[in-house]
Amino acid sequence: MSTVLQHQQPPVAMGSPIYHHKICQGTDEWLGLRTGLITASEMKLLLTPTLKAANNDKSRTHLYELAAQRISNYTEPSFVSEDMMRGWSDEVLARQAYAENYAPVEECGFVTRRLDGCTLGYSPDALVGNDGLIECKSRRQKYQIRTICDAVVPEEYMLQIQTGLLVTQRNWLDFISYCGGLPMVVLRVYPDQKMQGAIIETIQRAEDEISKLIWSYDKTLEKHPTWPTTERIIEKEMPSWAV
Repeated sequence: MSTVLQHQQPPVAMGSPIYHHKICQGTDEWLGLRTGLITASEMKLLLTPTLKAANNDKSRTHLYELAAQRISNYTEPSFVSEDMMRGWSDEVLARQAYAENYAPVEECGFVTRRLDGCTLGYSPDALVGNDGLIECKSRRQKYQIRTICDAVVPEEYMLQIQTGLLVTQRNWLDFISYCGGLPMVVLRVYPDQKMQGAIIETIQRAEDEISKLIWSYDKTLEKHPTWPTTERIIEKEMPSWAV
């Protein structure tokens, strides 16, 4: 059964954002920074759009994945779809169009922020001045038409956006919906204290669960000292990393 979160205000115990400007997204250095961290794009696996704690196969699997990354200090590669490839190229075009029509942007590989002993991560598509940032989404035309008609940010992106604002402490985020051949949609989003409170509570719960998994892993290995250690063989695959 899902738990309704209390939507507390963000606690004072949060540190200041650390901007890793010189890190390029997709590199080994960038991957090393985000391995084992709860990041903005994954928040949808832990929290529902109605701000209830997710309790399903996807949420549990994600906690096991984060525990595994912390134990092994390794992130496994994942399949790169055609949509992902299009998304990477469209992000470049969307960022360029925004810079030409709205404001100059600065690329930044990764941002981290401490919360009560854990670290959160976010890979912004670009920073705008000292106050803003952008999040670009490549859309199929049927979804772009819907977003144009509705003129609101699609619900499925709000958790990522609010987590990004929480991590960066920026005052606003311009959501960019891009589909080549159709008008580019730019919608401004501001921090939502209710949603960010639910995000913080979710992160705290997730960290507790991950700690329990790692403790269980260690205790089980103590009971089975004869289980042999194996060597990882890294295959040459094109990885796909969530931001």
